[in-house]
Amino acid sequence: MHQPIVALEQVRLTLTSRAGPVEILHDVSLDVEEGQSLAIVGPSGSGKTSLLMVAAGLERATSGGVRVAGHDLTRLNEDKLALVRGANIGIVFQSFHLVPTMTALENVALPLEFAGDLNAFEIARALLEEVGLAPRVDHFPAQLSGGEQQRVAIARALSRQPKLILADEPTGNLDSQTGKHIVDLLFGLQRRRDATLMLVTHDQRVAAASARTIHMADGHIKTAAEARAAS
Repeated sequence: MHQPIVALEQVRLTLTSRAGPVEILHDVSLDVEEGQSLAIVGPSGSGKTSLLMVAAGLERATSGGVRVAGHDLTRLNEDKLALVRGANIGIVFQSFHLVPTMTALENVALPLEFAGDLNAFEIARALLEEVGLAPRVDHFPAQLSGGEQQRVAIARALSRQPKLILADEPTGNLDSQTGKHIVDLLFGLQRRRDATLMLVTHDQRVAAASARTIHMADGHIKTAAEARAAS
């Protein structure tokens, strides 16, 4: 039987605060098929980013099942989790998270170098060309526009050919026109690689471009009826 690339089962996430424990995710169950694009929408504080971070293995679920690319993330220690994440998952953040003292080329090559790939810079250069930044490979992040920095971040996320791409508000820090270009680029790259794309967004254009959309509120995924009633 074909297994989904992401399978969350009755996931709970509880974090501590000064006021005591705060339940962020409540019994969230979600299957995402290989090659699918999925938009996660909902108001601020609804648990969207937390859901994405649990799928990335960057947040440990308090309880429930988390399987990604055939791996049970709940059973892995931090070292094994990092290896699984590096081999299978590419992450694009709203705030780019580029290393400021490294050029665009060096930023994209970094995950490949960590993995011991001897062709790291050759692959990085090809990726930067694919995202339209061939003339900017030797520029530092401060010398690039916001849209260009996000293109570098996308190229870096794809450097190890991940099966799963996770994007947290990838257009959140960009103007409308630049954001549209980034969306077109991200979905185009996902389709060409037959990868799975999960993204958190407030942008209705991004959600409309996705094959599937889920709505979150108060730490759980709304049913179709609840989503229709709220729209």
